[in-house]
Amino acid sequence: MPFQNNFDFRLGPNDDGFRYTMNFQPVIPIALSPNWNLISRTIVPIIHQSEVVPGTSQTGLGDIVQSFFFSPNKTKPFIWGFGPVLLVPTATDDFLGAKKFGLGPTLVVLKQKKGWTYGALLNHIWSVAGDDARPAVNATFLQPFVSYTTKTAWTIALNTESTYDWTAEKWAVPINFSVSKLVRFGKQPVSIGAGPKCWATSPNGAPSGCGLRFVVTPLFPKK
Repeated sequence: MPFQNNFDFRLGPNDDGFRYTMNFQPVIPIALSPNWNLISRTIVPIIHQSEVVPGTSQTGLGDIVQSFFFSPNKTKPFIWGFGPVLLVPTATDDFLGAKKFGLGPTLVVLKQKKGWTYGALLNHIWSVAGDDARPAVNATFLQPFVSYTTKTAWTIALNTESTYDWTAEKWAVPINFSVSKLVRFGKQPVSIGAGPKCWATSPNGAPSGCGLRFVVTPLFPKK
């Protein structure tokens, strides 16, 4: 159940905007049969931004992204899942969402071996309904990732969360580096981590330079 806190800077036409985004990202496995699982992954963004639109600020809920992965229990030679992804127009302010309902396919593939985890998450979303006055959504998301976990439960991770907007023909590529530690509060395991989030490239008006990510993840292992 990650609570991912993102601090981004230099947004807007004057490069003086700021955005804080708390992504609540529960990942819930559901056993469908002895051989197959359905894994639900939800991203619920809560956003505060100022000067992204000059002279204004907005606070509220953004658009929810909901993914479902059908994944076999067999984990060799790698773990994988495939299914649909939905963009749900839940934003509480016009400047916090696309005002479009979208859907498309999503795929995750990963390998875990000797402390290493590496793989990639991919999806593509097309808008199929919504406000005709707003631009169409036609975007590919690519997240390659690699991490190493030590025997003392420290994890060092590197990933990108790249998005290509086929409508605007622009890339947004943040590079994220983090260090986290698994600790316990009573019997509850919690991963706590932080690190820089630096933009290799981004469209005009989007974040640039470096920001910060801080993540708190309560874990609920299967007993």
